[in-house]
Amino acid sequence: MSVILDELFTVILDRKQNPRPGSYTVRLMEAGENEILKKVGEEAMEVILAAKGEGNDRLIAEIADLTYHLLVLLAARGLDWADVEQELARRHAIRNTENGIRST
Repeated sequence: MSVILDELFTVILDRKQNPRPGSYTVRLMEAGENEILKKVGEEAMEVILAAKGEGNDRLIAEIADLTYHLLVLLAARGLDWADVEQELARRHAIRNTENGIRST
């Protein structure tokens, strides 16, 4: 994971373990998974809209929002970004195997 994603995920996990009054992350966690899923859906739609009709700065901002909400979802489920990375690596290895490419 990149340094900033790692730092952000650490903060999210800390908010889960040590809730702080007024924290948006805490409010999301306390609202439950359905609210987190709602926010993921809203942010995904905002990414699409930004990609279709807005500039790159807006697109980047919306992708950042979506990424944050995905990290909150992972934390709420007791998962980690490393789980996503492992799945991507697994898929990459399968694709390379299917294409006759050996990893070194």
